Amino acid sequence: MKALSGLNLEELEKVILSLDEKKFRAKQVLRWIYTKSASNFEQMTDVAKDLRAKLSSVAVISDTKIKTRQISTDGTIKYLLEYQDGACTETVLMRFDNRSNLTACVSSQVGCAMGCDFCATGKCGLKRQLTHGEIIEQILTIQRDTGLKVTNVVFMGQGEPLANFENVYKAIELINNYLQIGIRRITVSSCGIVPLIYEMCERKLVPTLAISLHSACSAQRAEIMPVERKYNLDKLREALNFYTSKTGDRVTIEYVLLGGYNDTKECALKLCEYISEIKCNVNLIPYNQVSGTKYQKPKQKDVMTFKYLLETSGKKVTVRLERGADIDAACGQLAGKE
Repeated sequence: MKALSGLNLEELEKVILSLDEKKFRAKQVLRWIYTKSASNFEQMTDVAKDLRAKLSSVAVISDTKIKTRQISTDGTIKYLLEYQDGACTETVLMRFDNRSNLTACVSSQVGCAMGCDFCATGKCGLKRQLTHGEIIEQILTIQRDTGLKVTNVVFMGQGEPLANFENVYKAIELINNYLQIGIRRITVSSCGIVPLIYEMCERKLVPTLAISLHSACSAQRAEIMPVERKYNLDKLREALNFYTSKTGDRVTIEYVLLGGYNDTKECALKLCEYISEIKCNVNLIPYNQVSGTKYQKPKQKDVMTFKYLLETSGKKVTVRLERGADIDAACGQLAGKE
């Protein structure tokens, strides 16, 4: 049966017309799918009973299953979702005690081909791309399961979003148009695929951009992030400056602190130099332990020293609050495990 989540209004109108129903009915159904997070057609109480019966005979709202659900002591919820072909990926709902925001961390691929040495997802390799419908279904699954309204979306789960650009962009359009989440509340995190940063800037909707940098020394970055060998730091900086000049927005520089590796004073000063002419904020991420890697969590004093040195650049520097580490839901820990 055809899954209706992931369809836009025009596509849903075609389904409705094929059932010999009036086109305006599509807006009613669309509202129930995206705004009210309905899980079945019987919940659509203002839709005619005959239409509900017709829809039930040819379609489902979703064909995505929750394979496992884990809840952290800090309230973070991690879902392992199974799609119709048996492929699985993870999505995470993050909640913060002092904020009203509910953030969905969504995956863009099953696995990842980028091969970042410190990342659990990178160890999996790329299995396949996710469709735009499978991406938005992660958010809808969270809303149906919790009864809560997601307010922010970050493409920081499994996969490199820009390596699945068209599906990610179509998902962004649906999130913005139908889930009514503003484009400034949608963040795409990339390891730096330079041509697609330029491509994204030319689209009608341009999300907030976060860049996984992790080193401002090209040789060191190439050791842990193979992307550096193709799109080096100089090319990346040019693309980031193009993004900021085109949008007027700041880029977020994400920097995972690997204990004893890239958390030294020298590394901090190198990063200060690199970002000096970029309109950006910096988000420091103390490394979350991943089995099978050689990297260690940094010492707290080294995190604070690194932060202090970066702040001398005049940039806003934050240290990411760890969420969901006890259920392997924190940054870099998603590996599709049950």
